[in-house]
Order: sequence, then structure tokens, then C-alpha cells
Amino acid sequence: MSLGAGLVRTTCSSGGAPGPGASAGQPSEGLLDPVYPRTQGALLKVAQMVTLLIAFICVRSSLWTDYSAYSYFEVVTICDLIMILIFYLVHLFRFYRVLTCISWPLSELLHYLIGTLLLLIASIVAASKSYNQSGLVAGAVFGFLATFLCLASVWLSYKISCVTQSTDAAV
Repeated sequence: MSLGAGLVRTTCSSGGAPGPGASAGQPSEGLLDPVYPRTQGALLKVAQMVTLLIAFICVRSSLWTDYSAYSYFEVVTICDLIMILIFYLVHLFRFYRVLTCISWPLSELLHYLIGTLLLLIASIVAASKSYNQSGLVAGAVFGFLATFLCLASVWLSYKISCVTQSTDAAV
């Protein structure tokens, strides 16, 4: 029974040269990750932020007939937009390397599960209380579109956090 420390191999290196598993064409140093904005996850986050912002603007600029329904819709869309922006910045500036005490894939999965459910509820309520006012209907439609994009992110986050961990445990 050995109580000594084991050897852990990583693909990241603190020196100038990339680690043994890192690709030579991908820069591993620096504040910004130049590759991340072109990935599927980043483009999905940008699409979510744009649709949430459009939904918020449509509802905010319309005349309301039911204050509580649309104020709930506004709160949900802005909170979801801010959280998605935070996760985007965490990946863009590589904060996940510094804050290793947080399981970022799992926290992102939980955020998307809860945020998607709240956004779906808010979009249903907004659609049912729109009374054929064009701005409110457009806000509800963009809310449903953002819900669909968040469902895609739930699936992507699930594949990253749960499927990857289960295959690593089997090896």
C-alpha cells in the first residue's frame, strides 16, 4: 500500500513549449484563447445571447397588459443572458484554469438545465399573455428560439460533463 504521491500527466505546460499531448499549432499561453470564439460552444453562446437580447428588447419596448408576466420574462432573459456571458468570458479568458475548485462543465450543465426550464416557462407565459401585440409576440418567439438554443447547450454540456467523465471512469 503506497501512500506517496502519484504521477499526473497533463497536456498543459507552464514552460514555453507545449506539453506532450498538446498540439503544436494551438497556442497554450496568453490571456485570451484565440481558438475558442470559433468553436461550436462559443457560437452557440453568442447566438443565445443575441436572441435573449432581442427578446428582452421586444418585450421592453412594447406596451404591457400584464405587468407580472412580462417583468418575469424580462428578469429571466436578462439573468440568463448575464450567466451565458459569464460562461463565455470564463472560456474566452481561460479562467477555468485559475479557478480549479469549480467544476465548470457541471456548473454550466446545471445553469443550462435550470435556465432553460425558467426560460421555457417565461416564454409560455409571455406567449399566452401577448394579446396579439406584435412586440410581445416577437419577444415570445425569440424566447422560444432562445429556449431551443439553450436545449442544444444542455445536450452539449451533458456530453462534455457526464459522458466524458463516465468514459474516463471506465478506463
